[in-house]
Amino acid sequence: MYAILKNGGKQYKVSEGSIVLLDKLSLEPKSKVDFNEILALHNGKELIVGTPFVSGAKIEAEVINEGRGKKVVIFKKRRRKDSKTKRGFRRDFTRVRILKIITK
Repeated sequence: MYAILKNGGKQYKVSEGSIVLLDKLSLEPKSKVDFNEILALHNGKELIVGTPFVSGAKIEAEVINEGRGKKVVIFKKRRRKDSKTKRGFRRDFTRVRILKIITK
């Protein structure tokens, strides 16, 4: 069984027991969180697609920790102009373990 979860403008394919990196949710570790925006659900026999969300479907998850991703360096150089810019970016994330996928 798997589901397509919408969170923070992104879509994630999750199954029970999987660990997912989501955008920062600002929750305490070991706390429970429910996701109601389920776009699609596959229960082993059929694929249920929501319009836009599957009614009655819910995902229960547990927050493992929060962290920051690896640094990405953004370097822009304009040739012959003696102009360059160097910036860094680190993504803030929340690591979540999917406990249950609940359907009607």
